[in-house]
Amino acid sequence: MSYSPAVLSACIVSYCDYDEVCAAVRSILQYTPGDLSLFVVDNASPDGCGDRLRETDFGDPRVQVICLPRNVGFGGGHNTVLPQLDSQVHFILNPDIVVDSNVLQDLAQWLLAHPDVAMATPQLYFPDGRIQHLPRRKPTPWALFARQLAPRMPGSIFDRADRHYTMQDEDLTRPRPIAFCTGSFMAVRTDIFRQIGGFDTDYFMYVEDADLTQKVLQHGKVYLVPQFRAIHAWHRAPMRDAGKFKMQLSSMMRFFKKWGIGKGNI
Repeated sequence: MSYSPAVLSACIVSYCDYDEVCAAVRSILQYTPGDLSLFVVDNASPDGCGDRLRETDFGDPRVQVICLPRNVGFGGGHNTVLPQLDSQVHFILNPDIVVDSNVLQDLAQWLLAHPDVAMATPQLYFPDGRIQHLPRRKPTPWALFARQLAPRMPGSIFDRADRHYTMQDEDLTRPRPIAFCTGSFMAVRTDIFRQIGGFDTDYFMYVEDADLTQKVLQHGKVYLVPQFRAIHAWHRAPMRDAGKFKMQLSSMMRFFKKWGIGKGNI
Protein backbone atom coordinates (compact mmCIF):
# COMPACT_ATOMS: atom_id res chain seq x y z
CA MET A 1 0.00 0.00 0.00
CA SER A 2 1.38 3.43 -0.93
CA TYR A 3 0.28 6.55 0.92
CA SER A 4 1.38 9.73 2.59
CA PRO A 5 1.80 8.67 6.23
CA ALA A 6 -0.87 9.95 8.57
CA VAL A 7 -0.07 11.66 11.86
CA LEU A 8 -0.99 9.15 14.55
CA SER A 9 -1.55 9.05 18.28
CA ALA A 10 -2.41 6.07 20.47
CA CYS A 11 -3.24 5.47 24.10
CA ILE A 12 -3.00 2.39 26.30
CA VAL A 13 -4.50 2.49 29.81
CA SER A 14 -2.74 0.15 32.21
CA TYR A 15 -3.74 -1.36 35.53
CA CYS A 16 -1.43 -3.96 37.12
CA ASP A 17 -0.39 -5.41 33.76
CA TYR A 18 3.23 -4.29 33.33
CA ASP A 19 4.47 -7.16 31.15
CA GLU A 20 1.53 -6.98 28.74
CA VAL A 21 1.80 -3.22 28.43
CA CYS A 22 5.50 -3.48 27.63
CA ALA A 23 4.82 -6.12 24.97
CA ALA A 24 2.11 -3.94 23.42
CA VAL A 25 4.28 -0.82 23.44
CA ARG A 26 7.30 -2.57 21.94
CA SER A 27 5.26 -4.16 19.16
CA ILE A 28 3.69 -0.81 18.25
CA LEU A 29 7.06 0.93 18.20
CA GLN A 30 8.60 -1.85 16.12
CA TYR A 31 5.91 -1.90 13.45
CA THR A 32 4.84 1.76 13.38
CA PRO A 33 7.48 4.01 11.91
CA GLY A 34 6.92 7.71 11.48
CA ASP A 35 4.88 10.33 13.27
CA LEU A 36 3.36 8.68 16.34
CA SER A 37 2.62 9.84 19.88
CA LEU A 38 2.12 6.80 22.10
CA PHE A 39 0.66 7.51 25.53
CA VAL A 40 0.67 4.96 28.34
CA VAL A 41 -1.68 6.04 31.14
CA ASP A 42 -1.41 4.08 34.37
CA ASN A 43 -4.60 4.09 36.43
CA ALA A 44 -2.92 4.20 39.87
CA SER A 45 -1.97 0.52 39.77
CA PRO A 46 -1.56 -0.68 43.38
CA ASP A 47 1.24 -3.08 42.40
CA GLY A 48 3.60 -0.31 41.25
CA CYS A 49 3.03 -0.90 37.54
CA GLY A 50 2.99 2.83 36.84
CA ASP A 51 6.35 3.48 38.50
CA ARG A 52 7.90 0.55 36.65
CA LEU A 53 6.58 1.83 33.34
CA ARG A 54 7.87 5.32 34.05
CA GLU A 55 11.33 3.87 34.77
CA THR A 56 11.35 1.62 31.70
CA ASP A 57 13.52 2.77 28.81
CA PHE A 58 11.62 1.92 25.65
CA GLY A 59 14.37 3.51 23.59
CA ASP A 60 11.94 5.71 21.70
CA PRO A 61 11.01 9.34 22.44
CA ARG A 62 7.53 8.77 20.97
CA VAL A 63 6.42 7.10 24.23
CA GLN A 64 5.05 9.14 27.12
CA VAL A 65 4.06 7.50 30.41
CA ILE A 66 1.46 9.27 32.56
CA CYS A 67 0.83 8.03 36.11
CA LEU A 68 -2.52 9.06 37.54
CA PRO A 69 -2.94 9.63 41.30
CA ARG A 70 -6.19 7.62 41.38
CA ASN A 71 -8.05 5.09 39.27
CA VAL A 72 -10.44 7.08 37.06
CA GLY A 73 -11.71 4.09 35.06
CA PHE A 74 -11.12 2.97 31.50
CA GLY A 75 -12.72 5.93 29.76
CA GLY A 76 -11.36 8.46 32.21
CA GLY A 77 -7.86 7.12 31.68
CA HIS A 78 -8.16 7.50 27.93
CA ASN A 79 -9.65 10.97 28.24
CA THR A 80 -6.53 12.10 30.10
CA VAL A 81 -4.65 12.56 26.84
CA LEU A 82 -7.39 14.49 24.99
CA PRO A 83 -5.77 17.93 25.50
CA GLN A 84 -2.47 16.63 24.10
CA LEU A 85 -3.74 15.16 20.85
CA ASP A 86 -2.67 16.83 17.61
CA SER A 87 -2.94 13.78 15.37
CA GLN A 88 -5.22 12.96 12.46
CA VAL A 89 -6.20 9.52 13.77
CA HIS A 90 -6.17 8.39 17.40
CA PHE A 91 -6.03 4.76 18.54
CA ILE A 92 -7.64 3.46 21.71
CA LEU A 93 -5.87 0.22 22.57
CA ASN A 94 -6.04 -2.41 25.29
CA PRO A 95 -2.82 -3.39 27.05
CA ASP A 96 -3.23 -6.97 25.77
CA ILE A 97 -2.97 -5.92 22.11
CA VAL A 98 0.08 -6.89 20.05
CA VAL A 99 0.60 -5.87 16.44
CA ASP A 100 2.70 -7.74 13.87
CA SER A 101 2.43 -5.28 10.98
CA ASN A 102 2.07 -1.56 10.36
CA VAL A 103 -1.65 -1.90 11.07
CA LEU A 104 -1.95 1.49 12.77
CA GLN A 105 -0.74 3.42 9.75
CA ASP A 106 -2.57 1.18 7.27
CA LEU A 107 -5.88 1.39 9.13
CA ALA A 108 -5.49 5.14 9.64
CA GLN A 109 -4.89 5.64 5.94
CA TRP A 110 -7.97 3.57 5.09
CA LEU A 111 -10.03 5.66 7.51
CA LEU A 112 -8.82 8.95 6.05
CA ALA A 113 -9.55 7.68 2.54
CA HIS A 114 -13.21 7.15 3.48
CA PRO A 115 -14.55 10.54 4.60
CA ASP A 116 -17.94 9.13 5.63
CA VAL A 117 -16.28 6.81 8.19
CA ALA A 118 -15.47 8.23 11.63
CA MET A 119 -14.18 5.11 13.41
CA ALA A 120 -12.81 1.72 12.39
CA THR A 121 -11.46 -1.48 13.91
CA PRO A 122 -9.42 -4.34 12.44
CA GLN A 123 -10.11 -8.05 12.78
CA LEU A 124 -8.67 -9.29 16.08
CA TYR A 125 -7.25 -12.76 16.68
CA PHE A 126 -6.29 -14.82 19.70
CA PRO A 127 -2.54 -15.48 20.03
CA ASP A 128 -3.15 -19.03 18.72
CA GLY A 129 -4.69 -17.67 15.52
CA ARG A 130 -8.38 -18.17 16.31
CA ILE A 131 -10.65 -15.36 15.19
CA GLN A 132 -12.37 -13.19 17.81
CA HIS A 133 -16.02 -12.29 17.35
CA LEU A 134 -15.89 -8.74 18.63
CA PRO A 135 -17.89 -6.65 16.11
CA ARG A 136 -21.41 -6.43 17.51
CA ARG A 137 -24.84 -5.06 16.94
CA LYS A 138 -26.17 -2.30 19.16
CA PRO A 139 -26.69 -3.82 22.63
CA THR A 140 -30.11 -4.81 23.88
CA PRO A 141 -30.90 -6.10 27.39
CA TRP A 142 -31.56 -9.57 25.99
CA ALA A 143 -28.27 -9.64 24.06
CA LEU A 144 -26.21 -8.66 27.10
CA PHE A 145 -28.02 -11.15 29.33
CA ALA A 146 -27.62 -13.97 26.81
CA ARG A 147 -23.93 -13.15 26.45
CA GLN A 148 -23.32 -14.05 30.10
CA LEU A 149 -24.89 -17.51 29.71
CA ALA A 150 -23.85 -18.43 26.17
CA PRO A 151 -20.32 -19.74 26.99
CA ARG A 152 -21.76 -22.25 29.49
CA MET A 153 -24.65 -23.39 27.27
CA PRO A 154 -23.43 -24.01 23.69
CA GLY A 155 -26.23 -24.55 21.19
CA SER A 156 -28.83 -23.02 23.50
CA ILE A 157 -31.12 -20.09 22.83
CA PHE A 158 -28.56 -17.95 24.69
CA ASP A 159 -25.77 -19.14 22.41
CA ARG A 160 -27.84 -18.38 19.30
CA ALA A 161 -28.67 -14.92 20.62
CA ASP A 162 -25.00 -14.26 21.32
CA ARG A 163 -24.01 -15.39 17.83
CA HIS A 164 -26.52 -12.95 16.39
CA TYR A 165 -25.35 -10.16 18.70
CA THR A 166 -21.72 -10.73 17.65
CA MET A 167 -22.74 -10.81 13.98
CA GLN A 168 -21.59 -14.37 13.39
CA ASP A 169 -24.58 -14.76 11.07
CA GLU A 170 -23.14 -12.06 8.76
CA ASP A 171 -20.32 -11.98 6.21
CA LEU A 172 -17.51 -10.23 8.08
CA THR A 173 -14.78 -10.98 5.55
CA ARG A 174 -15.23 -7.59 3.87
CA PRO A 175 -15.38 -4.04 5.27
CA ARG A 176 -18.83 -3.28 6.64
CA PRO A 177 -20.62 -0.94 9.06
CA ILE A 178 -21.04 -2.05 12.67
CA ALA A 179 -22.95 -0.56 15.60
CA PHE A 180 -20.58 -1.50 18.44
CA CYS A 181 -16.83 -1.08 18.06
CA THR A 182 -14.76 -2.91 20.66
CA GLY A 183 -12.71 -0.75 23.02
CA SER A 184 -9.87 -3.24 22.60
CA PHE A 185 -8.83 -1.56 19.35
CA MET A 186 -10.50 1.60 18.07
CA ALA A 187 -9.22 3.96 15.39
CA VAL A 188 -11.12 7.26 15.50
CA ARG A 189 -10.68 10.55 13.72
CA THR A 190 -8.99 12.71 16.33
CA ASP A 191 -11.08 15.80 15.62
CA ILE A 192 -14.27 13.81 16.22
CA PHE A 193 -12.90 12.17 19.37
CA ARG A 194 -12.07 15.62 20.70
CA GLN A 195 -15.38 17.13 19.55
CA ILE A 196 -17.47 14.54 21.42
CA GLY A 197 -15.34 14.92 24.55
CA GLY A 198 -14.01 11.37 24.49
CA PHE A 199 -15.59 8.76 26.71
CA ASP A 200 -18.49 9.33 29.07
CA THR A 201 -16.70 9.07 32.40
CA ASP A 202 -19.91 8.20 34.24
CA TYR A 203 -19.06 4.67 33.08
CA PHE A 204 -16.24 3.38 35.24
CA MET A 205 -16.12 0.00 33.50
CA TYR A 206 -18.26 -1.94 31.00
CA VAL A 207 -20.26 -0.74 27.98
CA GLU A 208 -18.31 2.52 27.73
CA ASP A 209 -17.05 1.43 24.30
CA ALA A 210 -20.63 0.84 23.12
CA ASP A 211 -21.52 4.30 24.40
CA LEU A 212 -18.55 5.89 22.61
CA THR A 213 -19.54 4.11 19.39
CA GLN A 214 -23.05 5.59 19.60
CA LYS A 215 -21.57 9.06 20.11
CA VAL A 216 -19.26 8.64 17.12
CA LEU A 217 -22.16 7.39 14.98
CA GLN A 218 -23.67 10.86 15.29
CA HIS A 219 -20.73 12.09 13.17
CA GLY A 220 -20.09 9.28 10.71
CA LYS A 221 -20.07 5.55 10.10
CA VAL A 222 -18.23 2.96 12.17
CA TYR A 223 -16.59 0.11 10.25
CA LEU A 224 -15.02 -3.29 10.70
CA VAL A 225 -12.06 -3.45 8.29
CA PRO A 226 -11.03 -7.13 8.37
CA GLN A 227 -8.17 -6.90 5.86
CA PHE A 228 -6.18 -5.43 8.77
CA ARG A 229 -5.38 -7.52 11.83
CA ALA A 230 -3.95 -7.46 15.34
CA ILE A 231 -3.50 -9.97 18.17
CA HIS A 232 -5.61 -9.64 21.31
CA ALA A 233 -5.16 -11.85 24.38
CA TRP A 234 -8.74 -11.07 25.54
CA HIS A 235 -8.81 -12.20 29.18
CA ARG A 236 -12.57 -12.63 29.29
CA ALA A 237 -13.77 -14.48 32.39
CA PRO A 238 -17.21 -15.40 33.76
CA MET A 239 -18.79 -12.68 35.90
CA ARG A 240 -18.26 -14.13 39.39
CA ASP A 241 -17.32 -10.98 41.30
CA ALA A 242 -20.44 -9.41 42.85
CA GLY A 243 -18.95 -5.92 42.77
CA LYS A 244 -18.07 -6.13 39.09
CA PHE A 245 -21.46 -7.60 38.26
CA LYS A 246 -23.17 -4.69 40.02
CA MET A 247 -20.95 -2.26 38.11
CA GLN A 248 -21.84 -3.95 34.85
CA LEU A 249 -25.57 -3.71 35.58
CA SER A 250 -25.20 -0.04 36.44
CA SER A 251 -23.38 0.60 33.17
CA MET A 252 -26.03 -1.26 31.20
CA MET A 253 -28.81 0.77 32.79
CA ARG A 254 -27.00 4.00 31.98
CA PHE A 255 -26.50 2.93 28.37
CA PHE A 256 -30.15 2.04 27.80
CA LYS A 257 -31.31 5.24 29.51
CA LYS A 258 -29.17 7.25 27.10
CA TRP A 259 -29.66 5.33 23.88
CA GLY A 260 -32.92 3.42 24.28
CA ILE A 261 -33.80 -0.25 24.56
CA GLY A 262 -35.00 -0.80 21.00
CA LYS A 263 -33.27 -3.01 18.49
CA GLY A 264 -29.98 -1.88 17.05
CA ASN A 265 -29.74 -0.28 13.64
CA ILE A 266 -27.28 -2.83 12.27
